[in-house]
Amino acid sequence: MATDLFLEMDRKANGLFINSKRPFSPIGNLKQATIIKVLDFSYNMTFAGSGEHRNHRSGGTHIRRNGEIFANTFQGKLAECALYNELVRIGYEPSYPDFSVYELGKWDDVDIEVKGKSISIKSTKAFGNLLLLETKDWDNNGTYLPNDKSYDFTFLIRMDPYCEDILRKSRLLYTDTIEKARLEEILLGQDWKYDIAGFVTNDELIEIIRNNHIIHKGDMLNGTTPMDADNYYIQSGSMHKISELRI
Repeated sequence: MATDLFLEMDRKANGLFINSKRPFSPIGNLKQATIIKVLDFSYNMTFAGSGEHRNHRSGGTHIRRNGEIFANTFQGKLAECALYNELVRIGYEPSYPDFSVYELGKWDDVDIEVKGKSISIKSTKAFGNLLLLETKDWDNNGTYLPNDKSYDFTFLIRMDPYCEDILRKSRLLYTDTIEKARLEEILLGQDWKYDIAGFVTNDELIEIIRNNHIIHKGDMLNGTTPMDADNYYIQSGSMHKISELRI
């Protein structure tokens, strides 16, 4: 079972430091057909103007450019596909990730469903070890306020490489216009690997929220990264492994 969900990060003079890690250990690769489908979806939601994702985090001050929104959308949908693959592999029959294109203020209510249970999926980099949930997006009953929905499970998926890093290296992250062919050239040549850092239940998430287990806006994560908004957090080493999932 998971260890102490409320394990605090180490607080030092120069910030908060993670002390309960789970090493990245790839368990699968995403197929080229999946990458193409995710790229098409993410492009339509951003550069093509068919749909829209919000350009800032709840409680955050940074206004995201289209390149950043694309990277976040692409990475999030890849994570959904990764968990879908893994749930199928271990014998479940999950719903397929939603590739519908929504206008601003509307999006799919659930990332994946299994036997009537709803699953929310968060993504991070291969070296990421925190599940972060913006405090302004959640109430004390574990309800996700933007779509008035609570989730039975919340998973953290880690990806290698990470789209944001690739676009930054190509000097495309902070732009509002990119030719689709250019993105295909950059992203389709990558080997997209993933692992599952862990998951928490809705009851556990409610405990986290009600106990104000928060990393605050302005705190320095690992001494180098300033937080843009208040977030509830759980360290990866404190989360359940997917082998503990029972639905």
